[in-house]
Amino acid sequence: MSVSTYNILADPIYFLYFMTFNDLQLAAPILKALSETGYTQPTPIQEQAIPHVLNQRDILGCAQTGTGKTAAFACPIIHLLDARPAAEKRNVRTLILTPTRELAIQIGESFAEYGQYTSIKHTVIFGGVGQDPQVKALQRGVDVLIATPGRLLDLINQKHVNLKSLEIFVLDEADRMLDMGFIHDVKKILVHLPQKRQSLFFSATMAPEIVKLANTILVDPIKVEVTPAATTALTINQTIYFVDKNNKKFLLMDILNEKNIERALVFSRTKHGANRLAEFLSKQGIKSHAIHGNKSQTARQTALSDFKNSKTRILVATDIAARGIDIDDLTHVINYELPNVPEQYVHRIGRTGRAGASGIAIGFCDAEEKPYLKSIQKLIGLEIPVVAEHDYPLMIHDVVKEPRQQRPPRNKQYESSGRSHSSSGMSNTQQSNKTSNNNQNRNWSKPKGIAN
Repeated sequence: MSVSTYNILADPIYFLYFMTFNDLQLAAPILKALSETGYTQPTPIQEQAIPHVLNQRDILGCAQTGTGKTAAFACPIIHLLDARPAAEKRNVRTLILTPTRELAIQIGESFAEYGQYTSIKHTVIFGGVGQDPQVKALQRGVDVLIATPGRLLDLINQKHVNLKSLEIFVLDEADRMLDMGFIHDVKKILVHLPQKRQSLFFSATMAPEIVKLANTILVDPIKVEVTPAATTALTINQTIYFVDKNNKKFLLMDILNEKNIERALVFSRTKHGANRLAEFLSKQGIKSHAIHGNKSQTARQTALSDFKNSKTRILVATDIAARGIDIDDLTHVINYELPNVPEQYVHRIGRTGRAGASGIAIGFCDAEEKPYLKSIQKLIGLEIPVVAEHDYPLMIHDVVKEPRQQRPPRNKQYESSGRSHSSSGMSNTQQSNKTSNNNQNRNWSKPKGIAN
């Protein structure tokens, strides 16, 4: 694959002239919609990608979250499709494949917003909900189909989706597709696409596997890279708190109250952990929701809507929500648990500091997570500043593993004597931890300043 590369941030000319959307030769109806949303100056990824998409070139885009990537392909696609009126029976002319339901919905909202003064019709399909409304929308005819891989394959196999008239294919968040195990589904979908098409490929990182996949999709692409892969936005102020695992929830309460944080996206590594933390915060008078893969689509959309509308203050999420959540003016992201995959850190904190705005990313690190922090700092090329002065400093600096219990011999005499060693059945370390937790719970009822 021959690739022409252009990194806009490396071009000194970029800093001498600030382009507007009017300079990008987009159709008047799109410019009107952009103006009404308050967008006048394109971001670097938009400035570079839009002209090439309008020229119907394949694109290999490397851009981290929060750079305005969706508009970089949505606006020129709307322009191209609207300039070529659909046939009487609308067939799918653009397919946008995305890894998560949340991201699919966000992209659908962008097409509705930017294309509101055009004749372009779109629909969004994803799993976890009934397919009948989605099938009916397809039967009415759409120009743009935004889909997750699983549901799309289901509807293709049921003959509800015909991609023979496809003109433009977009694969968004390709690295996330790989992480979530969707690459095989993507390859199955590619078989149904016409060979002659324009293809746009976007990924936050460019691992060898991603480049290999791009080679099978793109023809003589233009590579648009606006920031180095796996870097964090300069507008995000990052800090780390070293804290014992059992004290994280108490430190979180202190930070939420002392810093007067209006809204925060808090990340947990596990679904159960997200549920427990959201329940704890709610019991302390802080309205919170958890969002993860085990939640129904209705529950997830309710949680997102309430958070966007400030009905809830805290949204506790797993990494499924790290991309695709686009919330205006989100100032704080808190890594309650550091991710064990360093790239996920970049995607998590990319929910704040979007499109040049400032943001704050706070991370909690216990003894077990120190290797994760080391990997994160190596990836982003930055030593994250440590906040040492707080009420819950790290006391357990080394990971203490419980000794592996030996299976006792099968005789009653041993079992009888074995029970006498500890009536509770807990090791000394476990009893010590239990006593410490009980003391913490007795000494901490509700931090000062919490609303009833």
